[in-house]
Amino acid sequence: MYDCGFTKENNWFRYRAAAIIVENGCVLFVGNSKENYLYSVGGGVHMGETAEQAVLREVFEETGVHYEIDHLAVIHENFFNDNSGTLEGLNCHEISFYFLMKPRGTQELHGNSFVNDVKEELYWIPIEDLDKYTAFPSFMKEYLSREHSGIEHIITDERV
Repeated sequence: MYDCGFTKENNWFRYRAAAIIVENGCVLFVGNSKENYLYSVGGGVHMGETAEQAVLREVFEETGVHYEIDHLAVIHENFFNDNSGTLEGLNCHEISFYFLMKPRGTQELHGNSFVNDVKEELYWIPIEDLDKYTAFPSFMKEYLSREHSGIEHIITDERV
């Protein structure tokens, strides 16, 4: 299956589905040894796949657990430049649908996923400590620290 995205000249675009998974005051993030930051559970939506199907697939692939969707929480337009890694030198534009997942009451996971042949690690980070980490999306602590209703549209521009 192919992700919905493309690279043209020095521009990169991706359509992504991601999960907001909160258990016991902590939010789940992913990291790997090639990157110096953490990122949300999720990934590229495949051609012909809905965002809901994609987030359920990605959550299971990364955590080994079948979470249920609570609701679509955030539509995120993200503009950034990657100064190192696979997207180095590219102008990046990503549209992500963030789904709040129903809590299971446990932080037990069975993750065994790899990205570019590098094992991914899962991290439960206390929401109040999120600002101590380099974690993306950057809006997560502020979003999880307040009441909200409906679907929020968030735009971040981290181009340098």
